[in-house]
Amino acid sequence: MAIDTAAPASAPETSTTDGRELRMRLWRGDASGGEFVEYRVPAQEGEVVLDVVHRIQATEAPDLAVRWNCKAGKCGSCSAEINGRPRLMCMTRMSALPTEEPITVSPMRAFPVMRDLVTDVSYNYEVAKLIPNFTPGPKPPEGYRMQQVDVERGQEFRKCIECFLCQNVCHVIRDHEENKEHYAGPRFFVRLAELEMHPLDTLDRRAYVRERMGIGYCNITKCCTEVCPEDIHITDNAIIPLKERVVDSRYDPVAWLGRKILSRPDPMSASEAAKHTGAARAAERAAKTKES
Repeated sequence: MAIDTAAPASAPETSTTDGRELRMRLWRGDASGGEFVEYRVPAQEGEVVLDVVHRIQATEAPDLAVRWNCKAGKCGSCSAEINGRPRLMCMTRMSALPTEEPITVSPMRAFPVMRDLVTDVSYNYEVAKLIPNFTPGPKPPEGYRMQQVDVERGQEFRKCIECFLCQNVCHVIRDHEENKEHYAGPRFFVRLAELEMHPLDTLDRRAYVRERMGIGYCNITKCCTEVCPEDIHITDNAIIPLKERVVDSRYDPVAWLGRKILSRPDPMSASEAAKHTGAARAAERAAKTKES
């Protein structure tokens, strides 16, 4: 996604100022370092934080880098930390913030800073490539059928706009850079839970979730749920049920005995599940192209 380093083509509609002055402390810098710079602008009725950032960009800081797109809380682009709390700038109303003190806007702390308020979130896209794909069984003559309750269960997870605020606030990622290689994070546990709960999916990802996605690192503090702008119950409805499924497949002796009695296969190994990821298929296509 492009990084906006200039004022928007059409400035936001202005409304009557109420005589107050806003003090905005925006983080300015890049990967080598930076600092907060304070800007003072007149308060205007009905604005969100992104409006004020755009006004500063249009008047005092034309080189300010900020990522945004829809300004409607649906693209997830304008994630930042406002007064230390991860939020969407376009959905945070100025009227909801205390203006007696300067309002701070800083980039997400869990990801490398590119410039000013823009961070490099490519880690998340690399993890997305490792998620084993939806794998339905052969299509029956009458077509696929699902119960409405199953449709509704997965619908909550599909509300995710990939703002990555949950990834940013997760302390496993935020405080331990070395964990990123072994840990998917809450956004992708939501995706994995959706796939595991899908009644038409035939792929058993439980061993993969434990061994490669690192769900054991999560200690269910619910901080990801608290910052989700789509009100997805990440911990209660995705992570905890996913943990229960992983534990049942790995440690439950009753489940193991039941599989033996009913002649059901053991959970797919992590290496077998990895063959179904987007990254694996891309590598396979590349190898075939090279051979030809």
